[in-house]
Amino acid sequence: MRNAIILGLIAGTSLLTALVLHYGAHAIAHALFALGWDGFGAIIAAHVLLIGLMGLSWWVLGLGRSDARPMRFVWGRLMRDSASEALPFSQLGGFVLGARALALSGVAAAYAAASTIVDVTVELVAQLAYTLIGLAILATLQPDNRLVLPVLGGVAVMAVLAVVFVSVQARGAGAAERCALRMAQSWLGTSKAASGGVQSEIIALHACPARLAASATLHLLSWLCNGLEAWLALRLLGAHVSVAQAVVIDSLLYGIRSVAFMVPNAIGVQEGGYIMLGGLFGVPPDVSLALSLVRRGRDLVIAAPALLAWQMMEGRRAWRIRTA
Repeated sequence: MRNAIILGLIAGTSLLTALVLHYGAHAIAHALFALGWDGFGAIIAAHVLLIGLMGLSWWVLGLGRSDARPMRFVWGRLMRDSASEALPFSQLGGFVLGARALALSGVAAAYAAASTIVDVTVELVAQLAYTLIGLAILATLQPDNRLVLPVLGGVAVMAVLAVVFVSVQARGAGAAERCALRMAQSWLGTSKAASGGVQSEIIALHACPARLAASATLHLLSWLCNGLEAWLALRLLGAHVSVAQAVVIDSLLYGIRSVAFMVPNAIGVQEGGYIMLGGLFGVPPDVSLALSLVRRGRDLVIAAPALLAWQMMEGRRAWRIRTA
């Protein structure tokens, strides 16, 4: 598995380099210059608000719990995304760090692990709905586009897998229980006895359909806001696209990223996807590449101080334990 990820990173980096050389670093720099520091700051501010909304989407799963405080989940979501987008080989690591951050902020470790699994699942379901919205808009704007049916087939396959995954979680199949137990022990450092409650928490979460529906609704809203952020970035970069067109580009791009999960941070894949999807609506390739680089830069600017703060917190915690 690790070798496959390393090969994916090499291939993705090579593709990114080839795209930049092909379309010209000067043209890409010109598009970024048009954005300016003010525009870049606006995109960062919009994404910070979006992270807050995604944290609340996670928080509503635990409404009524005394340890479920909104800012704890926003902090956990910030750490999850920071590790996933800024560190190599870290998609799973982002889930680990988010759950650990939530647990160390005062949420019960078993619930932190269980709610992470359920939240990721609910977000995946919302993403599938977002992709379907993008496909519906694309079919309306370009009825003869050949991209609609293949992507729709991919969404159908992912939907079947999501249903199976949810069913396994809700019923507590043996494999899921072992996975949850191992996750709580290795991710959060809990004892075997304390970790045994993870699957019980997962089943309890699935027993509250109203909370699951509320979380899914907020996650779908988050995805739609992500499309608005893409529209804002494209407009600031000088591309004349509508909100509907930006939603198509963004929703299908994240669908492509989901398929290319073996490539760390979807490097190269994201850039190629933006060029292909932006071309559907006349967005120049250099602007599409600039959009991808802006989003990567945004993630680094947000993640760097968050990860630094996390390291300082972990260091102080380790020092207290060592000196106790």
